Amino acid sequence: MDYHQLGKTALQISRIGFGCMSLKAGQSTAASLIDAAIDGGINYFDTADLYEQGANEAMIGTLLAARRTKIILATKVGNQWRQDGSGWDWNPRKAYILKTAEQSLKRLKTDYIDLYQLHGGTIEDPIEETIEAFELLLTAGKIRSYGISSIRPNVIRAYVEKSRISSVMQQYSLADRRPEETCFSLLEKNSISVLARGTLAGGLLINKAATAYLSLAPEAIQQMQEQIKKIALQYEVAPATVALNFALQPAAVSAAVIGIRTMEQLDEALRALKQTVPREALQALADTSPVNFYTDHR
Repeated sequence: MDYHQLGKTALQISRIGFGCMSLKAGQSTAASLIDAAIDGGINYFDTADLYEQGANEAMIGTLLAARRTKIILATKVGNQWRQDGSGWDWNPRKAYILKTAEQSLKRLKTDYIDLYQLHGGTIEDPIEETIEAFELLLTAGKIRSYGISSIRPNVIRAYVEKSRISSVMQQYSLADRRPEETCFSLLEKNSISVLARGTLAGGLLINKAATAYLSLAPEAIQQMQEQIKKIALQYEVAPATVALNFALQPAAVSAAVIGIRTMEQLDEALRALKQTVPREALQALADTSPVNFYTDHR
């Protein structure tokens, strides 16, 4: 397994991160999946207080407790469940973040969170107040680093300018190349890691019928599928290997965080790092695929 530095921290994270959202509380195979992932070299596990109203954090905390010092544990904050459970509201306030961090620490059965992420954000947020909350948690030793999960260029720029974020989690794939325009260069310049999610476009790039995606027509998606399959056949690898290697090639991307719920998906992800797709083949794939851009929140 290859490991990359998380921002300017001393933390080294595996190139494939385990997105825990796909695991459900009480899932009988969860323990064996986590064990197999760690044995395969994955050390980055990503959850959020939003998932199953905290039940996902509690499950992950239990499953990782015995190996806590060997893994990088990440969670997120900012989405506040309503008391009646009907949904959640956005809350980036300092008091809420500080209170919720304590709850996450308890559920995760740990004294510290390696990476604490703001789970969204808008340019209208009290950003300085949000940053102050993360800085207080950092000073207290309750978190080792912090970041944001956002696809909004204006929000990302604000946190780059005003905070000490170590990472930005962004959607990125052959079908969603919006971060290439300005975000990747900005983050790389400031030594901030990109954690890529949605690298397979929800399976659309590898095993689902072509449909419209973002600004792309079904025909464009179908062309991508055909190109990926062609390269996969040429180099005798799985289509998922091609798609994942594409998402991991930008210098700004430290890891791809993949939702994993079956052993087959885990094996596929681990295999993608062991099989080589030449950079020139990935460049050819990029050259024959349309580039999309952010139209909002610029």
